[in-house]
Amino acid sequence: QVQLVEIGGGLVQVGGSLRLTCLASGRYFRRYTMGWFRRTPGKDPDFVAHISPDSDFTDYADSVKGRFTISRDNTKNTVDLNMSSLKPEDTAVYYCASSTTLARKPQEYDYWGQGTQVTVSS
Repeated sequence: QVQLVEIGGGLVQVGGSLRLTCLASGRYFRRYTMGWFRRTPGKDPDFVAHISPDSDFTDYADSVKGRFTISRDNTKNTVDLNMSSLKPEDTAVYYCASSTTLARKPQEYDYWGQGTQVTVSS
């Protein structure tokens, strides 16, 4: 079992940057693909990015490619999402999640954090 906690959300202006960190507990963290998703009110979670267990593969949604970077540190059980050139449409609750497969679908992710709000003001 994996427990996940997201930190680092907040209010930022258009064009600004923000870093989200996912803190994970559990013995097998390094075996999981880790993903970031975001959700706006009334919608299902959207895929943002994911990273393979040993960091050799990353994937991004087209909407964030070139602006967001995902990374992980298996010695610290953390996953970061560095966000830059933020836009109002990036406003959402951001979640980290773990999966045993390299997947984009939220249904493929077994454990989720509670989420952290990111608001981009214009």
